[in-house]
Amino acid sequence: MSDDQSSRSQGSRSWLERISQAFSNEPESAEDILEILRDAEAQSVLDSDAMSIIEGAMQVIDMRVEEIMIPRSQMVTVKASQEPKAFLSEIIESAHSRFPVIGDNQDDVIGILLAKDLLPLALNNELNWVQIREILRPPTFVPESKRLNQLLKEFKETRNHMAIVVDEYGGTAGLITIEDVLEQIVGEIEDEHDFDEETHIKARGNGIFAVKAVTPIEDFNEFFKSELDEQEFDTIGGVILKEFGHLPRRGESVSVGGLTFTIANADNRVIRLLQVTRSDT
Repeated sequence: MSDDQSSRSQGSRSWLERISQAFSNEPESAEDILEILRDAEAQSVLDSDAMSIIEGAMQVIDMRVEEIMIPRSQMVTVKASQEPKAFLSEIIESAHSRFPVIGDNQDDVIGILLAKDLLPLALNNELNWVQIREILRPPTFVPESKRLNQLLKEFKETRNHMAIVVDEYGGTAGLITIEDVLEQIVGEIEDEHDFDEETHIKARGNGIFAVKAVTPIEDFNEFFKSELDEQEFDTIGGVILKEFGHLPRRGESVSVGGLTFTIANADNRVIRLLQVTRSDT
């Protein structure tokens, strides 16, 4: 065995001994456990991506639905009073896969419509409410105070992907999806609808934007009407990395030029995705 291999082996044993000792002594807090795991990451015993997931999973335990739900005002819904052809364009434009169907008011959620279920009806020229009501999925309701780890377990057991969030009075407060919960653990999930090949900046609503770190700084400045330095770096990721002064973890934030940048996705080498808001928003 080479000296380098021997050193790594001893380092691994040392870390394993520490974590074993920590658990045998019943750590007093989650932070005690995280400190040991971060030490393991620093020694390259634990991959930084794995560490990020562990941290996200531990954070989810203490989080509640109300902290990450999509508020009622931002919900994309289908009204039962609408003609089906009238809401098709909105369904296509939003690119969501599931839509709450509401009755006389926003609190009256009568079902969940899956976009994929509309296709056979459209092909058979049966796009009417008589047929649509037959394919609606029953809605799942959860309170704002429900813990995310409990909700994730329910999603897994019931195979539901969306729940309607209700307040203490039974009114609709918003909605939450399984993707919303998973993003708290693994970071921002980019699917085929988030960005197309040519898109670097995408509006998320409520003054929030998702921005790829590889966005050219000139394009970023033009979009946000900002004046960030275009000489030293080619991309917005380079500018933000300099502002942090270290490779930031997911969830870390910094304010530059009247904008707040939050790390949505990064690994131990590079920033991948940023969440951008106006600092005064």
